[in-house]
Amino acid sequence: MAINKNWLAAMVCSALLALAAPATATDFTNVAYIQTAEAPTSIPVGHLEFCKSRPAECQRNDKVVPAMALDDTTWQQLVSINAYYNQTIVPVTDEQLYQTAEFWTYPNGYGDCEDFALIKRRDLIAAGWHPSTLMIAVVKEANGNGHAVLIARTDRGDLVLDNQVGSIDLWSDTPYKFIKRQSQADAGQWVDMLDSRDTVVATASTN
Repeated sequence: MAINKNWLAAMVCSALLALAAPATATDFTNVAYIQTAEAPTSIPVGHLEFCKSRPAECQRNDKVVPAMALDDTTWQQLVSINAYYNQTIVPVTDEQLYQTAEFWTYPNGYGDCEDFALIKRRDLIAAGWHPSTLMIAVVKEANGNGHAVLIARTDRGDLVLDNQVGSIDLWSDTPYKFIKRQSQADAGQWVDMLDSRDTVVATASTN
């Protein structure tokens, strides 16, 4: 799938400039970061069942890393892992694959949108990303359908890894209404996202 090369070049340039500049605190109130409510919210049924079978993957994090530093290496990890699974996994609904409305698991050649997000998160953690910087999010498409994506919190903003598109974009540049995501502090807890944008762009509804 096509990668947004212009955006990649800009990100690499920004990362190189940042390395040469004095360290500054990241402003998480910037529009590049989606805001969240403080109190926990309901957990998606599929993730709740996933956590029952894999409790070690849904524990409180040892610490919270506010954001992952985005440099050539970490950017390439995002691009390669996102592209690999988008190209090798066949998107199939849970109804078609498991005869149930919602079933979160790691894909085995086939998978629903949340399965893509789970395996991308797993591989990025294995590559050295801290779990607190990788959060699965539930969103709504412009047509009202539910969808799941992976959010990578970086010092350049909240980036979205999506099985429906090849590019990796800031959350605010995607065509979704963001509903809730995993907590940074606890992979087994979820928080509401405060998406105050008035409109989203129409998109295809292929999980």
